[in-house]
Parts: sequence; structure tokens; C-alpha cells
Amino acid sequence: MTEPTIHPVILCGGSGTRLWPRSRKAKPKPFLPLVGERTLFEATLDRWLDREDFAEPVIVAGAVHLPHIAEQAGETATIIVEPEAKNTAPAIGLAAALLPVDSIMLVCPSDHHIADPGSFTAAARAAAKLAAQDWMVAFGIAADRPETGYGYIRIGDEIPGGHRVARFVEKPDRATAERFLSEGGHAWNGGIFAFRAGAFMDELERHRPAMAEAVRKAVAGGRYVGQEFHPAAEPFSRIAGESVDYAVMENTDRAAVVPADMGWSDIGNWEALRDARPADENGNRVSGPAELVECRNVLVETDGKRVSVIGLDDVIVVVDGDDVLVTSAAGAQLVGKLSAAANQ
Repeated sequence: MTEPTIHPVILCGGSGTRLWPRSRKAKPKPFLPLVGERTLFEATLDRWLDREDFAEPVIVAGAVHLPHIAEQAGETATIIVEPEAKNTAPAIGLAAALLPVDSIMLVCPSDHHIADPGSFTAAARAAAKLAAQDWMVAFGIAADRPETGYGYIRIGDEIPGGHRVARFVEKPDRATAERFLSEGGHAWNGGIFAFRAGAFMDELERHRPAMAEAVRKAVAGGRYVGQEFHPAAEPFSRIAGESVDYAVMENTDRAAVVPADMGWSDIGNWEALRDARPADENGNRVSGPAELVECRNVLVETDGKRVSVIGLDDVIVVVDGDDVLVTSAAGAQLVGKLSAAANQ
């Protein structure tokens, strides 16, 4: 069977609060070099660079992020400029309505880290084959710990090339997450999907007809400005924002999942970023001038001011200009609730 051509669709966005003070509203985490020298957005583009079965990517983003995209992606992509943020289902809908109906879309967030690009590519190709048969395909990320910050996929019956989705599970409590890990049969929902463009629009029409109609009208009334496509703002403004999980994946009877053991992280907070970086023999990670004494699993990130830490475990210290963040690793999920982060 010929490998189908895959059209990467990259979703860019974010308010920049969860990795404050390093990440800001004006320049959120996709556009920062947080793991290695390349930004997360550049690393996303790199995964299909020069691969014959991957087409030129389509990037869906708000106008505020266009300067960063232009700087980091150059002229290698079509950019759909969302008139306003409406969550992932309408964003994917814009790309699906713009692309030819038989295009196989690989939908990826722009701010995730994947340590094993080869395994990612293999999973993408497996997902594309299922998507070509009009399955709505999710990547099932191999779970290696009882994580309460991610949604889960319960793996269902086997089909050629993957499995049916038995059900999607909301973020569980600790006891439930531990049970999922011990029982097996569950994977993390990493927000990476594959669809045939026409099939996605058919499912959107079936389950969210008003959204599908507004997306089609926004694309039909849109215009190109160079490599940018600007959908019509008025019909798009009528959309009630919703995630693709709620709008399509939890409603379709064609939901499938392919396994993906690829060293994935959503870099959702400072603890996740710490764990994605290489560590010394004590589990410490340091970026910038710092000295650690009798410390374990400490992350220090400073843009210039020297940081000294003594006798602490599982602590995160971030210095960015005049802003300083100190948190326990367990408290890292609350960073976005800081007033400084919300009003940056």
C-alpha cells in the first residue's frame, strides 16, 4: 500500500502563564528554546523536514504570534490566521475546510517535546493509513507513571493498524491514575490526531452543525495575503469555542487510537520541563550561573543573576529579568494562577 501524503497541521497558541516568568503572553512557550537549542515550534517543524511523504505544513495561529512564526518558520508553510481564539475544534476545522477533502491531516500542538522523532514518524504513518479509511485517529501516548494532569484513552478492540477507542477519560484522581497504570489498557491523550479533511468536516457537521457551517463560511469568505490565509471574521465570531475532544472525538463512532511510545511531554509546567531535560547524577538541571550544594531534583533557570541553592529537594528556581519564581515541583501546576503570570 502506498504511503499517503501527510499534511501536518500545527496549532499555535497559548497565554504563556504556565511557564511564567520565562514564558510570556507576548512570547509563549512554543517560541522558546526550552529543551535544546531549537524552540519547541522549530522542533515541531523539524519532525517532517525533507520527508517525501509529508507535505508543506499548515499553521493555525492568532495574529499576535505571526512575527514569531515568520522568524522561525520562514516561508515554508501556509498560515491560517484565526480571527479570534475558539479552541481546537474550530481551529482544526479551518484547516480541514481549506485543504482538499482527501488530504490526510496530522494535527499537532506546537509546544510539545518528543524525544524520539523516529517513533513519532512511525506512529504518524500508522495513523495516516487509518485516517485514509476515515477513522478519527488519536495518538495513545505510552503512560509510564500515574499522571493526574492528562486525559486518558481506554484502548478498545483491535482493528487493522490500531485499536478502537473504548472511551476517553477525563483527568483522573491519583488512585484512578494508579489503577490505570497497574491494569494497563490505558494511554495518555496527548492531543495529536490524524483525520482525512473531508471526514473530519463530515463528523463536525454531524455533531456540531452550527460550528461546521460557520467554519465553512469563514473559509469561503476568506482571502490570502501572501502565505497567510485570513478567514472571514464575522461567521467565525459566531462559533462557540470547544475542544476537538468534546466536539468530535467523544461523539464519533469512528474513533481509533495508535500506540506512540516516543518520549512525549506537553511541557505543561516547570516540573514537566525539568523532567524533559538531561540531569546530573543527583537529578539536578541548571541553565545559567548557579551553584547547588546537597540538592536533588532541583531545576535552576536564570538569565543572568547567580543563583545558589543548598540542601533542597524538588525545588524550582527561575530568574527572568526582575521576576523571580520559587516553587516546589509539586506546586508547579499552580504557577498559572499567580497574578503576575495572569497580568504579564
